[in-house]
Amino acid sequence: MIKVAICGALGRMGTKIGGLVNDSPIMELVGGIDIRNGSFYGKDVYESSRIDEFIDEKKPDVLIDFTIAAAAVANVKAASRHGVAVVVGTTGFTPEQREELRVAIEGHIPAVISSNYSLGVNIFFHLIREAAKQLSDYDIEVIEAHHHFKKDAPSGTAKTILGIIKEEVGDRKEMYGREGMVGERGNEIGVHVIRGGDIVGDHTVMFAGNDEVIEFTHRAYDRLVFAHGVVRAVGWIPGKKPGIYSMNDVLGFKE
Repeated sequence: MIKVAICGALGRMGTKIGGLVNDSPIMELVGGIDIRNGSFYGKDVYESSRIDEFIDEKKPDVLIDFTIAAAAVANVKAASRHGVAVVVGTTGFTPEQREELRVAIEGHIPAVISSNYSLGVNIFFHLIREAAKQLSDYDIEVIEAHHHFKKDAPSGTAKTILGIIKEEVGDRKEMYGREGMVGERGNEIGVHVIRGGDIVGDHTVMFAGNDEVIEFTHRAYDRLVFAHGVVRAVGWIPGKKPGIYSMNDVLGFKE
């Protein structure tokens, strides 16, 4: 049995993932970490300042993190101190925080880090890459929409999409919305962010050429699509060599 703990246990994603882990025949939910003490699925949730105590007592094999960037860095460092593998779905890291994660992980523990754990989104990434290779001279726009509680913008998934496109078409300026007399379009990628209601996550990439427009859209209707991918990563990571892995590795996709 893979012993699993969840940071952000009492949050929206934490509770979804906890339910799947709790029902898994190959995993054991040993508890969680959050900003306050509590319980979920009959397991203890410790306040985040007690994470070292929690890991000592519960001895998880894998620590899942769906919190905020600063908390995730602290949680990964704690997991590294105890030799616990991590699966990180938190987004919004600064370059400095990403470097802190790298130092804590490389040579110490295996980690899966992804901006999006949906199987459909990871196939979507591949389609976008192939389209960008063939449509590099087209105008490109990226549109994403999420619920009104989401803190970071653009989403981590949108940033991944932008990175994939730039790898194929070369570096382009990101134009965040347009207003007023902006003049003729330049060598740019338009980025548009929508926040409202309970939208789980919508991402669209538009390739616009003369006389035609090609659009790719992924729309999530329930956070379970992400939770299933997280659980898949948890089942994959035990026994892997220390280092940072992606969902491409988990799913066996070639870059």
